Amino acid sequence: MNRQRLLLTIVPALLIAAGAIVWAMFFRAIDVQVAHPERDVMVQVFGLGTVEARVTSQIGFKISGVLVDLRADVGDRVAKGAVLARLDDREQRAQVARAEAAVDQAEANLQRSTASVAKATATYGNAKRINERQQKLVKTNAASVEAAETAQATEDAALADLNLAKSDVLVAKAAISDAKAQEQQQTATLYFHTLAAPYDAMVTTRQKELGSALNAGQPVFTLIDPKSVWVLAYIDESKAGEIEVGEPADIVLRSHPNQRLKGQVVRIEPESDRVNEERKVEIAFDDIPAFANLGEQAEVYITTVHLPQTVLVPEAAIVGLGKNRGTVWTLEDGHLQQREVTFGHRLLDGRYEIVGGVPDKAAIVAKLRGGLRVGRAGKIAKGPAK
Repeated sequence: MNRQRLLLTIVPALLIAAGAIVWAMFFRAIDVQVAHPERDVMVQVFGLGTVEARVTSQIGFKISGVLVDLRADVGDRVAKGAVLARLDDREQRAQVARAEAAVDQAEANLQRSTASVAKATATYGNAKRINERQQKLVKTNAASVEAAETAQATEDAALADLNLAKSDVLVAKAAISDAKAQEQQQTATLYFHTLAAPYDAMVTTRQKELGSALNAGQPVFTLIDPKSVWVLAYIDESKAGEIEVGEPADIVLRSHPNQRLKGQVVRIEPESDRVNEERKVEIAFDDIPAFANLGEQAEVYITTVHLPQTVLVPEAAIVGLGKNRGTVWTLEDGHLQQREVTFGHRLLDGRYEIVGGVPDKAAIVAKLRGGLRVGRAGKIAKGPAK
């Protein structure tokens, strides 16, 4: 009797408990976290790169010689035209002095030749007048034929001397031109003994020290234009097609991981890396930081699209994702449904933009959980989706 009473008490209790469990599992409204519309969403492309300088020059002397003067070191900023180094130029200065003396000598020869022309001109004029008189006298038999012939020969010789003197003037002028050309060449060679900065620059490397014997063209310094510092980034080909010149970018240097620097895309290389399947993209700083070091690793985040308003769903909440399509859970009129939707852009945090397939006023489930079933009652959980 007691056993029957116990059963009558326990069985209904178990049935009630089982019913409660069944109701909680299949009929009670389930709390779901949903994605809410977001404004001004930036779609970005990520890449890794290094800080580089667009303008980099290795400079040295055009001639060989011994390095006797160094005026710049690594880290120095130098103005355009500033003297950086000099070679021993004593021998070359002597060559310049000889060339200058040769110019003076050539000019003196020209003056002498010019004076000779004046003398020859006067002699020729006198001989011509004498010859003219002798030719008139011989016609009247007042002078002998021999005297007339002598006067003619004297005039001809004077004319030849005049022409020779004029030729000497031309030779002297040519000698002056040659001497001046030699002087310019020797002066230019002397100039090549001095190494000057070709532009406003910063010295990044000094390869030689005082006393070094240099060959022509051997680098002494490596210079960069500080205004040309940028980031050379490598972007996966699958994302590189979204990038255009002029798009804004955020730059994070490894030495300052908590600071985002502003920049923009200034060049997209036309040739990709065939092995790594990456494209080179150059990003210029809006304001070049003083702490940017060449070769330093940098992360770049290039903004390709601004979405004024959109709904984003995490990849973990998508079923059967492929070719910009997939299935998501939705909450429609208080009940759960599944919808195949179309996706647009993918954000760096793994969320996808939904561009089609969701009915109006439907909420998209942002986090999957147990108990999801088509048609089951649901309600929006409080708090943001995680």
